[in-house]
Amino acid sequence: MVIKGTVHKFGDDINTDDIIAAKYLVSTEAKELGSHCMETIAPEFARKVKPGDIIVAGKNFGCGSSREHAPLAIKGCGIAAVIATSFAGIFFRNAINIGLPFVELSDTGKISDGDLLEIDLASGIIKNLTTQATFKTQAFPQFLQSIVEDGGLMNYVKERRKGINV
Repeated sequence: MVIKGTVHKFGDDINTDDIIAAKYLVSTEAKELGSHCMETIAPEFARKVKPGDIIVAGKNFGCGSSREHAPLAIKGCGIAAVIATSFAGIFFRNAINIGLPFVELSDTGKISDGDLLEIDLASGIIKNLTTQATFKTQAFPQFLQSIVEDGGLMNYVKERRKGINV
C-alpha cells in the first residue's frame, strides 16, 4: 500500500483534545468531526487538507483521552496517514480500529510542512519527493495493511467472516 500526499507538520504531545475538541464529541460522523480537526491549535487546518495528505508530528502523538473520535476526525478530514516520532498507545489502537495508518519515524525533524511524501507501508520506505531524502522505518505489518484496506477493524472482521458458518 502506497500513500502519497502533502505534509501538515505538528510538534510534540498533540493530544486528543487538540485533534478534536470535546464540544464536538456529540457526533461520531467522520466528515463532521473532520471539519473541526485540529481547529483549537490550527484553525485553518481542515480547510487546507486535501484528500491523501499526511500529518507529520513529534513524540507522543495522540496522548490524552481514549476517545476514538480523534483518529476518526483525522481520517474524516482527508488525512491518509500519520507519521510521528512516537504515538500514545491508545491512539495506536484506535487508529487501527478505524483504518488510519500510522508510521513511527525518528527523523520527523527532517520533514517540513508542505513537503510531498510517498509512504510505502509494505516496505517501510518513506520518500520525501520535495527534498529527495529517503527514510527507512519498520514495515507496516500485512494484517494491519489489510485492516486499513478494509476500512477498519469491524469491516476487516466482517470480510473474514463471509462464508463462515458459526
